Amino acid sequence: MSDPTPSLPRVVSASPAAAGLWDAVDDLWRWLETNRTADGEQELLLRVLKLSEEVGEVAQAVIGATGQNPRKGATHTWDDVRSELCDVVITALVALRTLTPEAREVFTRHLDRVRERSLGG
Repeated sequence: MSDPTPSLPRVVSASPAAAGLWDAVDDLWRWLETNRTADGEQELLLRVLKLSEEVGEVAQAVIGATGQNPRKGATHTWDDVRSELCDVVITALVALRTLTPEAREVFTRHLDRVRERSLGG
């Protein structure tokens, strides 16, 4: 099995794609709001619950990439795992946006606190 975690480059500055991340999150949130199937708290709960579904898909992809199900064998690739992880992140950011229109600021403050706590300045 090949190494699923290649060395990571150090990120020096945000890419143009990262700068558009929050615009994309807002676009997806607006699309969901326009096409929602529930209202109020129920809609919020369903969006947060969607995270569990996406995390389950990550687990399924890891099991498939490592061939851990003897009946099925290798059914996924590490690219599938990476894609499913991206779905988790997108789903979480859209759920956060559902909770607050200041999702970008809330996330940035929290990330800064986690970075400070983990890396110490």
